[in-house]
Amino acid sequence: MAGNKSYTIVEYFGGDDGYRCGYCKNEKGNFSHGMWSHTMTVQDYQDLIDRGWRRSGKYVYKPIMNKTCCPQYTIRCHAVKFQPSKSHKKILKKMSKFISKGELPTGQDDGEPMDSVCEEAGPREPSKVSHAEVKCPVVTDIQKEVAECPAITGVQKEVADAVPTGSEMPRNDPVSVPDGRTTATPPKPGMGADPSRPPCRKAKDLRKERRIQKEQMRQHADGVSSIVSPTPSTPTQTNQPKNLEDFINESLPDNSSHCLEVRLVRSNPPSPQFKASFDASYQVYKLYQMAIHKDPPDKPSESQFRRFLCDSPLEAEYSPDGPEVGYGSFHQQYWLDGRIVAVGVIDILPTCVSSVYLYYHPEFASMSLGSYSALREIAFTRHLQKQSPKLSYYYLGFYIHSCPKMRYKGQYRPSDLLCPETYVWVPIERCLPQLENSRYARFNQDPDAGDARALKDVGRALVLYRRAVMPYAAYSRKRKSSSDETEVQQYAGLVGQDCAERILLYRA
Repeated sequence: MAGNKSYTIVEYFGGDDGYRCGYCKNEKGNFSHGMWSHTMTVQDYQDLIDRGWRRSGKYVYKPIMNKTCCPQYTIRCHAVKFQPSKSHKKILKKMSKFISKGELPTGQDDGEPMDSVCEEAGPREPSKVSHAEVKCPVVTDIQKEVAECPAITGVQKEVADAVPTGSEMPRNDPVSVPDGRTTATPPKPGMGADPSRPPCRKAKDLRKERRIQKEQMRQHADGVSSIVSPTPSTPTQTNQPKNLEDFINESLPDNSSHCLEVRLVRSNPPSPQFKASFDASYQVYKLYQMAIHKDPPDKPSESQFRRFLCDSPLEAEYSPDGPEVGYGSFHQQYWLDGRIVAVGVIDILPTCVSSVYLYYHPEFASMSLGSYSALREIAFTRHLQKQSPKLSYYYLGFYIHSCPKMRYKGQYRPSDLLCPETYVWVPIERCLPQLENSRYARFNQDPDAGDARALKDVGRALVLYRRAVMPYAAYSRKRKSSSDETEVQQYAGLVGQDCAERILLYRA
């Protein structure tokens, strides 16, 4: 975003052998490409998830879609255009009833299982790279190498450009509970008794509007600018549908039996609030894994929790045109009556909020917290979009049509699925008929379309070799006996041109 250049540095592992699938439980049916990210900019990760990648801790993986048992399609929701469905309203009302009256539904809701943490993929440990080698690459060699490789004229500027990282400012979480004043979509004409007449309005609204108009006319006559008086908001129409924020605010009434508060804390680098609540958050995760995923008591260890849900390659970044909280990795903590009952792990990126994982106290398994947290995160995205207009999407991770229990993500409309071959977004309504016929599908209907962002010259891919940044063409001349060109070509094809020319691929 601006300042001194931050690098993305990765080690690519190639396509793994088959491993256990967390969805259909096939012991050897899940296949993916993987790489370990030592550090990553939010823009690079945005570009990677727009090519089908996803992170679990610092491990970034991409399913081999035409080979894996349960193809996993990246899904995004248009948060600004989202309207809650009947089932979503029912979930929000259930939460409102619980908060206001203290009535906890009985039984367990098993309709929204979370994405499995990618531990089955067996994220490999990174190479034993020294901290200095990763964090302090030098760029002195690149000027000479660029001269020898004229096709790489833009690399020197890319390496010299600045991206600052800021420190986390202690703050409460006003952004996590957006207000309900977003203008709702107007009703369709013809829904009233007489479509040619305007909808009925309350008499008090009409009186208020006339009073404001008279005041503005008086000020204008006196030579006072109308800017002195704030422009009145459009009177609420009695037949306007409630928007998402209206329903959420209903679930937070005053003088209720319970108090629900959502706090946003930065997980990387860990903020003071994150550190103070770490133990309580971990205990909820441990109970969740044992009750919901049937893990033995010794499996949900603190190190596992840190590795998959706290560690992140994304550093904190701030931008003048970005959200106030900045970009990077966060935990959204749901505090009920002073204790943590659920945690949503999210990434805030240049154009989206990306959902990573949710875990909750098993005591509240009947509250449909998977769907409730998604609705809260959509509302949070809409709030951030008011601060940063380009941040308008909510990524729900992967949509897995072959796993019926994972289809609930397709209920957040309007939404798109990512074509696994051309990396263009296609409305989900056009994708579902194809997925009914085949687990793997190419959504782009243009048979001649290809990967528009494919890297045509692997020599342009950047590598980090002996603490020096250089294009692969220069690296291959230094290492004439190197036999890794096939691997680098595969990697460059998977990350695409933009990332290949920015990300530093570590070469031992």
